[in-house]
Amino acid sequence: MNNDSSSRIVVHLKKWISSAAPGAKLPSTRSLVAEYQASPVTVQKALQTLTAQGLIESRPGVGTFVRAVRSARPSDYGWQTAALRSPLAPPPPASSTMRNVANDAISFHSGYPDRELLPERLVRAAIARAARGDAALFRPPAAGMPELQSWFAHELGASTPAGTTPPNPSDVVVLPGSQSGLSSIFSALAGRGHPLLMESPSYWGAILAAAQAGVRIVPVPSGPDGPDPAELARAFDESGARLFYAQPNYANPTGAQWSAERREQVLDVVRAKGAFLVEDDWAHDFGITSNPVPVASRDDSGHVVYLRSLTKSVSPSIRVAAVIARGPARERILADRAAESMYVSGLLQAAALDVVTQPGWQTHLRSLRHQLESRRDLLVTSLRQYAPQAHIEQVPKGGLNLWARLPDGTDLERLTRDCEAAGVIIAGGNEWFPAEPAGPFIRLNYSGTNPGAFPEGARIIGQAIERNRS
Repeated sequence: MNNDSSSRIVVHLKKWISSAAPGAKLPSTRSLVAEYQASPVTVQKALQTLTAQGLIESRPGVGTFVRAVRSARPSDYGWQTAALRSPLAPPPPASSTMRNVANDAISFHSGYPDRELLPERLVRAAIARAARGDAALFRPPAAGMPELQSWFAHELGASTPAGTTPPNPSDVVVLPGSQSGLSSIFSALAGRGHPLLMESPSYWGAILAAAQAGVRIVPVPSGPDGPDPAELARAFDESGARLFYAQPNYANPTGAQWSAERREQVLDVVRAKGAFLVEDDWAHDFGITSNPVPVASRDDSGHVVYLRSLTKSVSPSIRVAAVIARGPARERILADRAAESMYVSGLLQAAALDVVTQPGWQTHLRSLRHQLESRRDLLVTSLRQYAPQAHIEQVPKGGLNLWARLPDGTDLERLTRDCEAAGVIIAGGNEWFPAEPAGPFIRLNYSGTNPGAFPEGARIIGQAIERNRS
């Protein structure tokens, strides 16, 4: 009731303010209480709302007044045009996956899992414990907390077969999120103006990091089973590249997972070319009907630079990741990171380590697997029923996303606009291609909010596709 009364007072006072002169004094609180027959608390809440909107201002001991509108002088930043000069490369537009949308929208666009899929209890307890410890006050080593380095090394070492030397904790560099790791890897191991091979389609953030690092992307087509080894070898030969970026497990956006044979074939090509494979294992914790097997677990000669993130599976607010690299490559990456940020917050490192070493972490991951499976299957079923025009070539065995091919000739911009007008937010597939798109695609995240709305969202998408074709 108070909320309704407060809103009513705000509406009435806005009308009065719109016709009042700047600086006009509002009636006293006592007068407003009597006029609107509301409590003093309700009136104060209404006045606070108007103050926050910049319509009124309070002068202690004097009263409340209509705020005078001050015309600001337009700022002139023209001098910066000459100072900054032209950018070396035009910056890519911000990704649609980072948009914030209304709570009542059916959101398929986000790159992050819903809050209910996070280990919230573990995270809150871990942050509280970290705040009480030394990590809250002391600077950690540049390469990361030794205990967290050991955890990352041990996790990868657990999947390393006999005959292959597992990584050492000293091979690990802790990062403030995998995105900063990509920037450092591309800068340190490729360098501005040099070629970088990249799966196509590929993670939009890697495309952005490559653009910022000034490297030249050479797309390598990749399908449900990963890149063709012969095509990869040809791309190395023709471009002279020595760096290949890929996501062998549950690739973003396609959900593809390389087979054991394909992992060996790609690794053989990388070794033969004296090159590096940058393995982005972003979805390591999101297996559904299979388990992730890192290519890095088969390499002990430093050809694979392994990137492992905890941001999406632990919490978006705990941006902690690690890169595992051996030899001089590790030193170059560490030098770049030190120049960029010196070290990663010890508080965040301690909290991340606390979460993943709790017994409840493994329990959470087992539950997460089942939740993702039910969400994925619901969205697949809904699309096949209501939007059969959106062809899903492969149901992913893990990850967070479905990748759907649309009919040729689909106007992707119009489709996303029509869906949004109907309350459904989707991500057009063009931003996942480092060169020209291979066709019209959309990426749909099944780990977002309100899975109960998936059928309705699929119905709206299907109708929008039909209108697009007419």
